[in-house]
Amino acid sequence: MEFSAEQIASLLGGEIVGDPQAKVHTVSSIEEARQGAMAYLSNPKYESYIYTTGASIVLVPSAFASEKPVAATLIKLPDVGAAVVKLLEMYQAAKPRKTGISAQASISEKATVGEGVYVGAFAVVEDGAKIGKNCRIYPQVYVGDGVTIGDDTTLYPGVKIYEGCVVGSRCNIHAGAVIGADGFGFALKEDGSFDKIPQLGNVIIEDDVEIGANTCIDRAKTDSTIIRRGVKLDNLIQIAHNVQIGENTVASAQLGVAGSTKVGRNCFFGGQVGIVDHITVGDRVMASSKTGLDNNVGDDEKRSGWPSMPSGKYRRSNAVFRNLPELANDVYRLQKEVAELKKEK
Repeated sequence: MEFSAEQIASLLGGEIVGDPQAKVHTVSSIEEARQGAMAYLSNPKYESYIYTTGASIVLVPSAFASEKPVAATLIKLPDVGAAVVKLLEMYQAAKPRKTGISAQASISEKATVGEGVYVGAFAVVEDGAKIGKNCRIYPQVYVGDGVTIGDDTTLYPGVKIYEGCVVGSRCNIHAGAVIGADGFGFALKEDGSFDKIPQLGNVIIEDDVEIGANTCIDRAKTDSTIIRRGVKLDNLIQIAHNVQIGENTVASAQLGVAGSTKVGRNCFFGGQVGIVDHITVGDRVMASSKTGLDNNVGDDEKRSGWPSMPSGKYRRSNAVFRNLPELANDVYRLQKEVAELKKEK
């Protein structure tokens, strides 16, 4: 679809500087944009690109004042970031939606499929599964026995949902994610081999959850592994059995949460954070990349490092660590001076 600067400014409540009839049909970054693209300037460090960008329209903050001529039409807005999200949502909504059920899909006669559902080729929906209205089930998805999926949820290609799991409404689960595989549970025998511990629980994913590609969420040994409402998980994340993740928590790639740990609400975890088993992480906790949480963490704490410590203390410790060679030389010098003073006595 094509939009004019006039239409975009009217939708967003912005001020046009330039040609109100300038048109765009796609969105791009300001450094890569070409004719016909709309770009945006939300971070001052990219300001230099506004003078070289090929974009036809650029969204800029209301306070922006150019230092030299700008070829693109500008739309000034009080909050560029929020405006970009709104436009991307508009573009997404304008895309044609997949419809119908492929003749190559396998849907059990004992399954229930709501109105307006799309099911792609080679998808499998097993006995007793219940799929809500307006869901999109892409090719090669597996929906196991007794799985329940709420309305308006999308399962991208290759998603696997094992038996008995529950997925809420308006969830997005991306390609290759596995929901409900067995938790990692084995009992050591006297001869050094292992007995597998049956994993008899399930996974419950509440409404408005996003799960990234190739993320794995294990079923509980008993009861449920629970991902609460509004959680956003990146790609390549491992959530172990009986874990609970609180509402609106956000986690970057390669987070690993070991079994039976409870994570609170509104937490933020950077990439490769590791959380040990059987601990409690409070609400609004922030852990920077590669942090290892090995003990209970209270509400509102900021953690860094392994083992983790308060982020401010970690930064101070890191500053000392970087100076260790110099500090070591000072210690050796002082030791030598002390030894010489002892000889003089």
